[in-house]
Amino acid sequence: MIKVILHKTFSVSLALLVLFSTVSFTIEKHYCGDTLVETAIFQKAKGCGMEMEKISTDTCSFTKKNCCTDEKIAVEGQDELQLQIDKISFEQQVFIASFVYTYINLFEGLDNNVSSYEAYEPPLVIRQLYKIDETYLI
Repeated sequence: MIKVILHKTFSVSLALLVLFSTVSFTIEKHYCGDTLVETAIFQKAKGCGMEMEKISTDTCSFTKKNCCTDEKIAVEGQDELQLQIDKISFEQQVFIASFVYTYINLFEGLDNNVSSYEAYEPPLVIRQLYKIDETYLI
């Protein structure tokens, strides 16, 4: 029973490990001055609404300095998970095959109530030895 539970637990944990090692995602942060305003995962940060506009008058046009900054952190997942068999040497293939064969046959159990004395008959009792060697204290 415990073997089945451990097997399922290890299987699920290894599947989750493979899943999380291949997932890519992006974290975007929006700062207004030195203050973190918004953090977004898997989407673009909306911002604080203080984006600077280009101001134009009749004679000149200028732009105010923007106090907001955006930071983007991209976490790349692993792309190479396939095992290429042609790169494995013959010795490694023999080792893998023998390891799998011995591991599969490792857990074959014995039959219940196996007795190695079933083929032998018990000895014949000629006389009762315990009565010959009896001593009594008087």
